[in-house]
Amino acid sequence: MPRQSNYCGHCGKGPFPTPAGVQHHIRRVAACRAKYVQDFDAFAKNLWEPSTPERQASPTEAASNKASRDEPVEPQTFCPPPLEEPVDHIPIGPSAAQPSGNTTPDAHHQRRVTIEEVEDEGDPYLGTARHIQACPSEWLAGAVFGEGKTKYEKVSEASDNVFGPFADEEEWDLARWLVSSVGQTKADEFLKMPIARERLDLSFLNKDHLMKKIDSLPTQTPGWFRETITAHGDLMDAHGNASTEVLELWRRDPVACVRELIGNPAFKDSLAYAPERVFTSQSGSNRVYDEAWSADWWWDIQARLPPGSTVAPIILASDKTQLSQFGGDKSAWPVYLTIANIEKSVRRKPGSHAMVLVGYLPVAKLDCCSDETRSAVGYRLFHQCMSLILKPLVAAGREGRRMTCADRYVRRVHPIIAAYVADFPEQCLVACCKENGCPKCRVKPNERGDLADYEPREPLRSATILEHKRTGRRVPAYKDEGLRPVFQPFWKTLPYTDIFTCFTPDILHQLHKGVFKDHLVKWCVEIAEAAEIDARFRCMPPYPGLRHFKHGISFVSQWTGREHREMQKVFTGLLTGAVPSAVLQAAVAVLDFIYYAQLHVHTTVTLQALDEALVKFHQHKHVLVDAGIRKHFNIPKIHALTHYVSAIKSRGAADGYNTELPERLHIDLAKDAYRASNRREYVIQMAKWLRRQESVAEFGKYLAWRVGPRVAKTKVTNAESESEDSEQEELRAAISTQSTTWTHRLSARPGYCNLTVNDITTQFAPDFLSKLTIYIQRTNPPPRRPTLPSYHDSFHAFKRVTIPLSDVPPAGRRNSKIRIQATSSVGASKGQRSTPSYFHTVLVHVPDDRPNPNTTGTALKGLRAAQLRFLFELPEHLRTPHQPYRLAYVEWFNPFRPRDPNNHLFPLSRQLHHQLPVAEILDITRIHSSCYLIPKFGTHCDRSWNMSNVLEQCKSFYLARYIDLATFYLDT
Repeated sequence: MPRQSNYCGHCGKGPFPTPAGVQHHIRRVAACRAKYVQDFDAFAKNLWEPSTPERQASPTEAASNKASRDEPVEPQTFCPPPLEEPVDHIPIGPSAAQPSGNTTPDAHHQRRVTIEEVEDEGDPYLGTARHIQACPSEWLAGAVFGEGKTKYEKVSEASDNVFGPFADEEEWDLARWLVSSVGQTKADEFLKMPIARERLDLSFLNKDHLMKKIDSLPTQTPGWFRETITAHGDLMDAHGNASTEVLELWRRDPVACVRELIGNPAFKDSLAYAPERVFTSQSGSNRVYDEAWSADWWWDIQARLPPGSTVAPIILASDKTQLSQFGGDKSAWPVYLTIANIEKSVRRKPGSHAMVLVGYLPVAKLDCCSDETRSAVGYRLFHQCMSLILKPLVAAGREGRRMTCADRYVRRVHPIIAAYVADFPEQCLVACCKENGCPKCRVKPNERGDLADYEPREPLRSATILEHKRTGRRVPAYKDEGLRPVFQPFWKTLPYTDIFTCFTPDILHQLHKGVFKDHLVKWCVEIAEAAEIDARFRCMPPYPGLRHFKHGISFVSQWTGREHREMQKVFTGLLTGAVPSAVLQAAVAVLDFIYYAQLHVHTTVTLQALDEALVKFHQHKHVLVDAGIRKHFNIPKIHALTHYVSAIKSRGAADGYNTELPERLHIDLAKDAYRASNRREYVIQMAKWLRRQESVAEFGKYLAWRVGPRVAKTKVTNAESESEDSEQEELRAAISTQSTTWTHRLSARPGYCNLTVNDITTQFAPDFLSKLTIYIQRTNPPPRRPTLPSYHDSFHAFKRVTIPLSDVPPAGRRNSKIRIQATSSVGASKGQRSTPSYFHTVLVHVPDDRPNPNTTGTALKGLRAAQLRFLFELPEHLRTPHQPYRLAYVEWFNPFRPRDPNNHLFPLSRQLHHQLPVAEILDITRIHSSCYLIPKFGTHCDRSWNMSNVLEQCKSFYLARYIDLATFYLDT
């Protein structure tokens, strides 16, 4: 049978379902793309050579001929090298060489609907493979206009000294440490010490000399510009003139920042240049939304741009922050920028430096204005400053700019605003609307609690209304739509920008802090009473990574997003019995919405579930009105939930636009910069300090690119070294003796040595000896006659076992592991506090001959809950060949019962025999993972329960499905 024709002629990979699949493969794989460009160069060189005796094969033909033996191919067509013509007049792709009437309707139809299967990008939770529909080939998205040199290549060619202005690697390491970790004053003191001057033989003798060297690093980032702005008020000064206030705006060129990001070789493997559509099956019925290039906005914008364009979707973020810690009124208003071409998992990391600072907005007191006009002047000042910062994007977004990308290819890049990450007040400021409305739609203030669709705000309409208002016309829509008197909004002139759709879901402020903490928790505490809720939180059992509220939640003085997430993990199980069932169902709907919204990868199915959770909340919210808790639900953050599905479909998964990253960057790019200043005229000092920090970080990346990853940047302390050695010992100890692939690991040295049977039965496993005897007899059936344990034997035991967790990409879980403990209590001694016992609960694989119909079709199929009481290994004289000798003693819970109809959790209870726990010893590899059990409190919490005894005192529990995002996703 002949092989299919759709193979890559450069690497031989295939077959692909369609020729478009080959095109997409060559466009995405750098090696194949480079080979294709090389073939094209040879084709272009020989095509016009007069002495060529016969026609040179085109790149497409060359690739086909290379694979003609058994792997013909139709690769992606690339653009010719740059010509001495304007960008818009360069002939691009096949359309430049073919007559306009050659495209048949069938061929055109095929280009529009082609879906290719990329088998090497499979995801077991989204289907066996990702089926990718590339954008139409006539768009030539991400087209190449020749090759260029990256910033790192230019730096490398410009100097023979690898370490720039520094003598060697050691001197660079010291300079980097002084700049990044030591203040200038302390650095100067260190450099002036005799030991530093006499023994180190440095090329810089003081901090001024050091800073000159840092400023001469070849990896400088875009520079800063200062703009002077005059705010005119309505108050009069002593001379009868209108008062003014002179302000400073510090900004960078956003186009230069985009050039820096898209051309940074550190992001080479994390960049995308063209949109695509992804499906979980060949039928295309279940769409995938994760990265920005898989969503609708990029696809729609690409269709509106000239052929051969590359979109650089700009993500902006701004938020005012306090700089002074314990007093004073010093504030900063940073504006951040990144591009959605970079994978969200990379740009979310502060250490990647993928989100850069492009401006410090002036924080003005506006004493020149009266109380009546101060707010309006402040709104206009914000938009005036943003217009100055973003002005270079107007022409660049419309016409495009040639940029050398991280893969060394030159593209015509159109930087266009795609998203604006901000909290609700800042969104309203950007949208020029009042906070009693919605920055995305034209909902009336008294209808925000309804689940309904409203007309979206439109940039042209809003700008027209504001212009009419400026000229003094009567415009009823100005008041009806709650607009503010900002007559020149900064987004008015930005090309291809609908600022109202740019507002993305704010998981931190809208969900964690807003809907959950400020509203749902408050309502439920009011119904169940604070004392009851606090008592339930106090006696929640321990779990790895879970915060324990030992005093309840009423006495927490400062809340962060972490506390909100920790409460959510146990909240619905904790509420069961304390509030009416309808309130509990409303709470479950809110938690479902919050967890679905946090998924890193969405599909049509998960978005439908997200929408259904919102519908369910609105169906049950009336119970809060009936109970007198609420009179209405005209709450901005609850209304904002209605826009989540459309925003994810348009811009991609919400985790790529969370406000937590800008909040985190406030520390690095604002607060630390302020602390490095002398507090006088601090903004200019902050800008200079920031640029030096960026230059140092960028030079470190350059060195990693040129000489390879460094073994270590700094020496670790003895404590850190010991910790790492201990970790390595743990990772070297594999449980399985049958396979080299590790599944469960214990520490190399036992945590408890030579425990007697009496020690074990009193501290860990009450029925240890009899259960061990049963295990050895079961694993050594007749005619074997194994040695049986006796009361005089001693055992080595372990405190914890480390288990790798399966990857769940939609929940962001990759390369994760969990440590499960089985430790006894330790009394206080020598000033050390006592430590309670920790016997974690786990999920254990059970034989297939005992199926549970309640878990069929779920991730719990074949699993059962147990409490881990003891981890140990058999002594040498009790071991037999081919028998696991590292074992676990567990106490069983009964099989999971049907889900509770109100909280959707699986109930379960202790398995008892004659009022004693049913226990078993089993191979440690049967432990699947940890699990978390929430006590079934009933209507009132037993005040004798606490975190140490609740697993023994309570007999009925619920299996927590919100304990982490992966568990929730697998349970849906």
